[in-house]
Amino acid sequence: MSKQFDVVVIGGGPGGYIAAIRAAQLGFNTACIDEWKNKDGKPAPGGTCTNVGCIPSKALLQSSENFEEAGKHFGDHGIKISGLEIDVAKMLARKDQVVKQNNDGILFLFKKNKVTFFHGRGSFVKAGEGGYEIKVSGPTEDSITARHVILATGSNPRALPGAAFDEVNILSNDGALRVPQVPRKLGLVGSGVIGLEMGSVWRRLGAEVTVLEALPTFLGAVDEQIAKEAQKAFTKQGLKIELGVKVGEVTNGPKGVSVAWTNAKGEAQTLEVDKLIVSIGRVPNTTGLAADAVGLKLDERGAIVVDDECRTSLPNVWAIGDVVRGPMLAHKAEEEGVAVAERIAGQHGHVNFNTIPWVIYTSPEIAWVGQTEQQLKAAGVKYKAGTFPFMANGRARALGDTTGMVKFLADATTDEILGVHIVGPMASELISEAVVAMEFRASAEDLARICHAHPSLSEATKEAALAVDKRTLNF
Repeated sequence: MSKQFDVVVIGGGPGGYIAAIRAAQLGFNTACIDEWKNKDGKPAPGGTCTNVGCIPSKALLQSSENFEEAGKHFGDHGIKISGLEIDVAKMLARKDQVVKQNNDGILFLFKKNKVTFFHGRGSFVKAGEGGYEIKVSGPTEDSITARHVILATGSNPRALPGAAFDEVNILSNDGALRVPQVPRKLGLVGSGVIGLEMGSVWRRLGAEVTVLEALPTFLGAVDEQIAKEAQKAFTKQGLKIELGVKVGEVTNGPKGVSVAWTNAKGEAQTLEVDKLIVSIGRVPNTTGLAADAVGLKLDERGAIVVDDECRTSLPNVWAIGDVVRGPMLAHKAEEEGVAVAERIAGQHGHVNFNTIPWVIYTSPEIAWVGQTEQQLKAAGVKYKAGTFPFMANGRARALGDTTGMVKFLADATTDEILGVHIVGPMASELISEAVVAMEFRASAEDLARICHAHPSLSEATKEAALAVDKRTLNF
């Protein structure tokens, strides 16, 4: 007999598991289906983010940053080190342990919140009077029925035509996290976030890294001034960045990968690398969902069609995260998951796309919220800009990391903050203040009048807000 639930979530990534927990908190009998598994076959909820994305990449970034600090910067502090070397196997083992801790944490949260977990792949069977019949295919077969279904099936990496991922030489984010030894030469096709982050990991550990980007500008989604500052920093570190290129034939052989490409001048080139990371975007994942069985509508990209409140074309079926429109960000999926659970309960769930922060965890970090200067110009919005460099910040000097700046964009008439952009130390943490300010529709003057601790990196945020009115105090 089919097991009955009020809410069933298909997918246990950031959007899915959070949606399930919030639904359970609201009193619904809730289940979550997720098929991800560890090497031992045990459940590994958390989706791409926890298993082969955000979490493991941050673990490796931390390890590689520690290595570079020890090798290049500890001497400035009077700390002498000899015989420095990297144990890649141990570094990867630590990364795996961090991932497992997060997997186990999610399973604990399910138990704590009384969410029933099914390990396997969920797919539609049919719609009926009692809701939707869903089949769970996995270690054990189950049939469950749900009054409401939340689809949170995420996304998959986009492959280069004619260059399928083998996760040995041609790598997606998954393979890039499992390289068993430091490659001598590493290539990146596309300057996507994960590619840049993983490229920076292996560059710090000794790899010669080349980035092939089709667009004529670096990090086109980032504020242009910030992107140029980041490109300058990355180039100084040794990252070779080629813009406006056209990638041709990719040959995968036993000794590595050969990439034929044409530079911005139209000149034919060849890049020979040990490993090639492809970071050209991601595609919505609806494989195995059996959307046709119930008439679920997909768009031309394969994404699930939803309205502004994440309702699909089917009654009581919702979709969130990477599998729908909007930015493919873990925290965006989480916010949608909470909002949908609350909407099912008759509440007014809230997601403000205009204040979703973006972060690239390179070194220097890049973070922003709101609109870029080029977007404001294109829209004809009159604005004021203010910047403050970290080289004038006392805490940044003490840290020994003065690269970058904070940039504010505010409405020329009302002074309302329209965007904040940061490249520099701990940008991922500093951006939160800007998100809060924008959610409350604060002005640059509001933030400039708030007392910030001294010495702190956050003082650069205050000073950039002051710079909007051309009255910085420390620069």
